[in-house]
Amino acid sequence: MARVLIVEDEEPLSLVLRYNLEAEGYEVETCLRGDEADTRLKESPPDLLVLDWMLPGLSGIELCRRLRARQETERLPIIMLTARGEESERIRGLSTGADDYVVKPFSMPELMARVRAMLRRTRPELVSTLLRAGDIELDRETHRVRRSNREVHLGPTEFRLLEFLMQSPGRVFSREQLLDGVWGRDVYVDERTVDVHVGRLRKAINRGRDKDPIRTVRGSGYSFDDQFAGAVV
Repeated sequence: MARVLIVEDEEPLSLVLRYNLEAEGYEVETCLRGDEADTRLKESPPDLLVLDWMLPGLSGIELCRRLRARQETERLPIIMLTARGEESERIRGLSTGADDYVVKPFSMPELMARVRAMLRRTRPELVSTLLRAGDIELDRETHRVRRSNREVHLGPTEFRLLEFLMQSPGRVFSREQLLDGVWGRDVYVDERTVDVHVGRLRKAINRGRDKDPIRTVRGSGYSFDDQFAGAVV
């Protein structure tokens, strides 16, 4: 599931954007101030940023400039929203580092199409229906998982956990990051719960001599083995 951060100080517009993006299946966070967004982006960059030009605390243009100067966010996809429609302002926004530019008032279906198109280019694994790695196939639409033509029965949490890990092969996630990504920030769950669900997931997907695709990184967390993900079946 792709994570989208909306930075927009007009709260009614922010709510409408959130509603429409969540209806498309994205995980959405919102922020009303540029300086607050800057802090949040340092902690946990999303997969795509919808950024207003005029913001309290820190302007969208300045925030965009800062993001492009940082290694962690230099490639972060950014769609800029603005009431400025002049060609010179559009050029300024794009030259600062925005990937796309939408002038207010805009068509919501058009913006949703731009979001989908940008994620297809930058994070295709997040928007495709099927995730495949080695002999494992996960279908987001039917919520089914198969391994070597054997159907794997997973509970809802184990399914989300596998999906989250498969989206970023090789990346090590701490238990806290897995809690945020799978359970959500608004739900309090003890970190030890992650270990329990990883154990259940392993038990369901591994049979006999199957290679375990989930790697435990001592002192850090868990990762979906990138060598397994690249295996030819």
